[in-house]
Amino acid sequence: MTTTEHPTPDLDARLVANDARSILACPASVSLVIEGEEHAVADDDQLGLTDHRGTPTFLCPADSAVARAAAAGGSALLTVTSGLGPRGGRERGDTLTLAGRLERTGFERCDCCDELRHVVALDLNFVLLARPTAEPGVPVKQVRVPVEAYRSRDHHLNRGHLQRSVEHANDCHQVELRQAVALGTGTAPADLLGVRIARLTPTDVTMQWVDTSGAHERAIAFPRCARDLTELGEMLRRGLHAGIC
Repeated sequence: MTTTEHPTPDLDARLVANDARSILACPASVSLVIEGEEHAVADDDQLGLTDHRGTPTFLCPADSAVARAAAAGGSALLTVTSGLGPRGGRERGDTLTLAGRLERTGFERCDCCDELRHVVALDLNFVLLARPTAEPGVPVKQVRVPVEAYRSRDHHLNRGHLQRSVEHANDCHQVELRQAVALGTGTAPADLLGVRIARLTPTDVTMQWVDTSGAHERAIAFPRCARDLTELGEMLRRGLHAGIC
């Protein structure tokens, strides 16, 4: 049995909208069913999903099913499984379903192969959040997310963006993180045994590092609350260089 609920106004709508936006920003897997296409399109098929302020956006080859559907204004159904929280955590069981019409919004040239690709957006008219429950006989609870609440600017910088930013920095920018700690603390780079961002919010970042003297942690406050990813990235760069001392 599956139950479907409509959130009550105001608080509940904002909460479920924030959860939905966070899942889109931090997916574990994605699948797109396109009107008229026999098979679903997944990440492995060069779907190239990105989150553009709540609008699912795809970067795809000109001969792809997504590009063809966008040229015809076809409808599509996008399913996103949650990548929020730790592996095996409760939130990893959540699923987001978004429906709408595909539309071509531009072109971009691929950096690695110089191929011109189509930028396609899914113009949404339906958002549904499904999550497992502990209720006997009710394995999944579905909550309809009001599209207006989902599109709110309040969710431009959500938990999904913050988690992905931390993962990206720790996985791909270790050199820069180590340089920031080494320069800010006067520690020889060879003495740094490990560096990572432990926590990131729109107002501050917490760094942790281990050197030959032991483990350290420092919180760095931003000059103001970041409003979007661009501001967050700029404040993070400035904070790391100026805040560790």
